[in-house]
Amino acid sequence: MVLIAAAVCTKAGKTIVSRQFVEMTKARIEGLLAAFPKLMSTGKQHTFVETESVRYVYQPLEKLYMLLITTKASNILEDLETLRLFSRVIQEYCRSMDEAEIADNAFNLIFAFDEIVALGYRESVNLAQIRTFVEMDSHEEKVYQAVRQTQEREAMNQMRKRAKELQRARMEADKKGYKGSSLGGQGGFDHTGGFGSSSTFSSPTVIGETPEPKSIYSNISKPAASTKAMKLGSKSRDVESFVDQLKSEGENVVTPAANKPSSVISKIPVQSLANIDDVHIRQEEKLMLRVGRDGGVQTFELHGLITLRISDEKWGKIKVVLDNKDTRGIQLQTHPNVDKELFKAKSQIGLKNPTKPFPLSTDVGVLKWRFQSQDDSCVPFSINCWPSENGQGGCDVNIEYELEHNRLELNDVAINIPLPIGCSPVVTECDGDYTHESRKNMLTWNLALIDSTNRTGALEFSAATAIPSDFFPLNISFVCKKPYADLRVTDVILVEDDTPVKYSSETIFYTDKYEIC
Repeated sequence: MVLIAAAVCTKAGKTIVSRQFVEMTKARIEGLLAAFPKLMSTGKQHTFVETESVRYVYQPLEKLYMLLITTKASNILEDLETLRLFSRVIQEYCRSMDEAEIADNAFNLIFAFDEIVALGYRESVNLAQIRTFVEMDSHEEKVYQAVRQTQEREAMNQMRKRAKELQRARMEADKKGYKGSSLGGQGGFDHTGGFGSSSTFSSPTVIGETPEPKSIYSNISKPAASTKAMKLGSKSRDVESFVDQLKSEGENVVTPAANKPSSVISKIPVQSLANIDDVHIRQEEKLMLRVGRDGGVQTFELHGLITLRISDEKWGKIKVVLDNKDTRGIQLQTHPNVDKELFKAKSQIGLKNPTKPFPLSTDVGVLKWRFQSQDDSCVPFSINCWPSENGQGGCDVNIEYELEHNRLELNDVAINIPLPIGCSPVVTECDGDYTHESRKNMLTWNLALIDSTNRTGALEFSAATAIPSDFFPLNISFVCKKPYADLRVTDVILVEDDTPVKYSSETIFYTDKYEIC
């Protein structure tokens, strides 16, 4: 027999695992696999189907097919025997016959397939031998690991030895009267009694003061840089050329920030320094939401924070006045240094000790809140994704959105819809814009603004060789300049005489994770 390829695919024709055994182009193999569902006869029981050039030998595995593609000149009895061995291998490595389990054990299955067939011809092996061959230890690998561990131990010993030599050299230099090359004192202090805002400083140089002599080791500790040495962590020409190539192909390459994902950082607006007053208040909320594809909130969690930044010390002793009209049971918590009784009685944020000012030139969190619920009415923006099979091996997908809270205005809304591998969707209706990223197998529905004037919208497209589960999970992101909680800052006043203080404010409400699974 001459076995061209072996694959595990769904009944809709989606290939999960495929292994090629003869020289043939990738496009040819993909074409043969894509043609298989169209050749299946409904209502008839067969184990093979033939075309002009190849023969498909298959066996159902619950919702999947174990498929062999052979030449028409191969022995059908040998093909069937080989097919049974392939099916037993899948049952050996996979506990259940579903798509996720097959994908998780893809590499083990491919290794086992290679033990069954070599260069298109069946090997004389059984299931026990295949298991032994796949799990066999490598003596070369053990030797390599032992050598590497020895090298690591030697490097650690050399490092300790070098550290002792440097320490001994420093001690000898101190005995001879030389001073170490320190950078000045650094320390943190909390001038408000526990806000956690520390000031890192160095000793200033006084006019007329003789500076300390530099350490004799300052030059030794900086070896001459070699222009030919490899620098770890620096940008190389290869990396730059690769990024330039991605940009030329239309990919949007963004350098991520340190603490937040680039997708979130790029959509959170940052207020210009020219528009910030000496007293600036920022109200930030992030939403984590998980909804089932058939409806029902699985996880809803909202975190909010109000931060205060004061740039001029004359406005350090102030109080922030809030207007809280939220009735959903949002849990509010003030900073330990904030007067809780004042907040409960007058909804004002001020320090327990009114004689002390707020920290200067730093963002200080003064109030935070948290809200959890499983009530569908709490969802600010709902998505209804409805994929249905079209009877031709593909799916027609209808997606609708609805703004549930009309007072919100959502900006930069992006609805990311996964697609089957190699699928090119045909969009028939779209409110807004859409982009198809073939590299990521993703269709993104973009809407610049959603408010009460366009609170609903729809997207319709069709996809060949797909099943409804291929389009989940959906990921949604948006930003909003209005808060989710009905809580806002109304005024800032001085502690002494309640005189109003000019202030600037900004509000941001964004999705940390919004998933429909």
